Amino acid sequence: MLFRSIHAMDREGEIVIRGERRSGQIEIEVRDTGEGMDEVTRARIFEPYFSTRPDGMGLGLAIVRATVEEHGGTIDVASVIGEGTVFTIRLPEIR
Repeated sequence: MLFRSIHAMDREGEIVIRGERRSGQIEIEVRDTGEGMDEVTRARIFEPYFSTRPDGMGLGLAIVRATVEEHGGTIDVASVIGEGTVFTIRLPEIR
């Protein structure tokens, strides 16, 4: 996600990583002020081998999602063209 955020920005912008405990979960948010994604791209970004970059393998976010789900969590994405993207990971809190 951080790698995608870095590539989404054209040498300028901001990436904010936030983490907090919330309702028995750990929530991690990665927010960027990059180019954003259209709905078609957003719907496919977790598919293996889907990439928007000519040199991309399309495995990074598929692996992230599989890893998060294997640990009982979820990953969501929200994006607005021209404003940026937010990835939110929620994992069960371990006590």
